[in-house]
Amino acid sequence: MRFASYEQGGNTGIAVAKGDHWHGLTTADASYPGTLQQLIEAGDAALSQAAAALAAAPVVDLRQVRLIPPLSSPEKIICIGLNYIDHSAESGFKQPDYPTIFARFNSSLIGDGAPILRPAVSDQLDYEGELVAVIGKTGRHVSEATALDHVAGYSIFNDASIRDFQFKAPQWTPGKNFDDTGAFGPWFVTADELPAGCEGLKLQTRLNGQVVQEASISDMVFPVAKLVALLSSFLTLKPGDLIVTGTPSGVGLARKPPLWMKAGDVCEVEIEGIGVLSNPIRDSDERKEALVA
Repeated sequence: MRFASYEQGGNTGIAVAKGDHWHGLTTADASYPGTLQQLIEAGDAALSQAAAALAAAPVVDLRQVRLIPPLSSPEKIICIGLNYIDHSAESGFKQPDYPTIFARFNSSLIGDGAPILRPAVSDQLDYEGELVAVIGKTGRHVSEATALDHVAGYSIFNDASIRDFQFKAPQWTPGKNFDDTGAFGPWFVTADELPAGCEGLKLQTRLNGQVVQEASISDMVFPVAKLVALLSSFLTLKPGDLIVTGTPSGVGLARKPPLWMKAGDVCEVEIEGIGVLSNPIRDSDERKEALVA
């Protein structure tokens, strides 16, 4: 099943893919089944029932609505750094024996098609294409053998980073949480439609049509099952939590000269079997005002 979240006419909507079309309902409809967050919290049966109901709903042209993040207010957005050996090497870090973990906040999230904003305080806006695992079942002290049972499905993330702010302090939080930098979508694909842990799927990031990152999900040092087990050893994973699993080599920071995203660029992240997350790059209003001044 594939679900998209959107806004239309001031109402929030949810749609399901059926063949080549999407069928959806909004909060204005009496039979609206709820947000994707609510459905995931209610369990697999609720997702299946909603998909069946939505499949009989009117066709929705996703090009004519505003796509929003599949889940707009996850309780936790847990990001993994240095999860591909080549990326660790290009970044100048020794490959860690334990995942590098940091957090994003939902205030930074945007959907497919929304602009990633370059702030006034920095030129160092970088791309990071990543796989997102969406937790579907509460878990603590989950074994690696059963970890994927806790994953409801997958999506795509562009962990756009403000590099100079990322390295102002030992913790990466500032550079990873600027408003309008966490692109997430375009939709959510249930785990049963994809290989276990998305192993073998190809990830590719393109900037203005040029491939800048390319890797197999199988190249991750800590695969999805391992991440779920490790994270659940110190916190309780809950339905709707996001695990942003790390980026492969090719980031702009590591290039000579560095390749920073700028206004007018378009960044696409594609993961085989899931889709393409596409976002234009724009200058923030504050940056525009500073340039005029």
